[in-house]
Amino acid sequence: MNKFFQRQLTDYVEYHRDPRNCALHVVGIVLLFLAAVLPLSAWSVTAFGVQASAATIAVVPVLIYWLLLDGALGAAILGAAVVLLSAAALIVGHVGSTGMWSITVVLIAVGVTSQIVGHRVFERRQPSLVDNPIHLLLGPMFVMAKLFIALGFRDDLAGVLQQAPQSARHNSSRYAEKRQAEPRPHA
Repeated sequence: MNKFFQRQLTDYVEYHRDPRNCALHVVGIVLLFLAAVLPLSAWSVTAFGVQASAATIAVVPVLIYWLLLDGALGAAILGAAVVLLSAAALIVGHVGSTGMWSITVVLIAVGVTSQIVGHRVFERRQPSLVDNPIHLLLGPMFVMAKLFIALGFRDDLAGVLQQAPQSARHNSSRYAEKRQAEPRPHA
């Protein structure tokens, strides 16, 4: 695990202490990923002589990022992405354009609602990506880390997730504090 990932994960954990919020994040992240790739799965692209969906092409950079953050977690997310991309292709192959967009809207509504409920009701604070936008890409890594720990793998991740101070639960993140300390131009 690289130091950047460890720092980001430690900060991310401050916003995700309640198990109900974590459960809602599993649901929300999966639904939002599927919603993001579903419309792109309907668009066929030829890249380097290989025909693929725009969804596959769009997912490659973020998969590389996740693999660079942590190889094992990234590989597990790659496996999950293959399943979700396959599900998106299956949906696109069996419904028309209206059906695909309807499903996408429902996935987004349920996914976003689960994130909002998790943070507002159970954590009683704003989502971490408000203070640190890079956390948008950290959610899948966090969910996969929790899964690895639950299965008895990766004690190093368990240590990182448990070492984050619980007292910081309702304080601003280091990123937000840094942003607030920066001088702002006058309008």
